[in-house]
Amino acid sequence: MTVLYGITLTVLAVAGLLTLLRLVRGPAALDRIMALDVLVTMVLAGTAVGMVARDDTTSAPVLVVVALLAFIGSVTAAHLIEKRKGMR
Repeated sequence: MTVLYGITLTVLAVAGLLTLLRLVRGPAALDRIMALDVLVTMVLAGTAVGMVARDDTTSAPVLVVVALLAFIGSVTAAHLIEKRKGMR
């Protein structure tokens, strides 16, 4: 099972690097917001895989709170961008 955890974390790391590239390159602010949301989700997934691999779920409530904050932040940022586009 350890090999499976390693493969999963490797895939998440590669996907995280590609998402980081999208975050840096853009081109639009909405693309960057979505890339940041995906990056936070991948970090949360990697942390969850690590928790399962160690058989330690003490930080699960922290993961839930961070996921909710990331979701609220992404929705708020997207709403503000849409409002800004409507003003033009």
